[in-house]
Amino acid sequence: MRDITESDWKKFRPLREQALERFCGRVLDEVAQIGSDQSKSTHERYVAIYQLTRDRDKEIDQIFDSLRRSTAVMQICSLRLHGLLTDAEVRQFSPEIVDTVELFLRHHNDVAG
Repeated sequence: MRDITESDWKKFRPLREQALERFCGRVLDEVAQIGSDQSKSTHERYVAIYQLTRDRDKEIDQIFDSLRRSTAVMQICSLRLHGLLTDAEVRQFSPEIVDTVELFLRHHNDVAG
């Protein structure tokens, strides 16, 4: 896949930051839910939070690492796949990127479905 255009790159960077905030917010919500589950012991909750943060650490690496123009289109696809970018946000990009994201999602849904 080729590098993202300069105009799309300028749109991508702030949207990526918003997506990162969404991801981290989701994780914090999950931690709060686990932490407040009084049906489990304190130790069980601690272990569950520890495991969750390890799992989410792996996800955040896969989704957000490699901030480069050469990987930006795949990162946009990944962000959309994980529900971290809305359709409206994706439509801010050039038609070429929008088409690529839609194709990627259709393919992913065909394989997963």
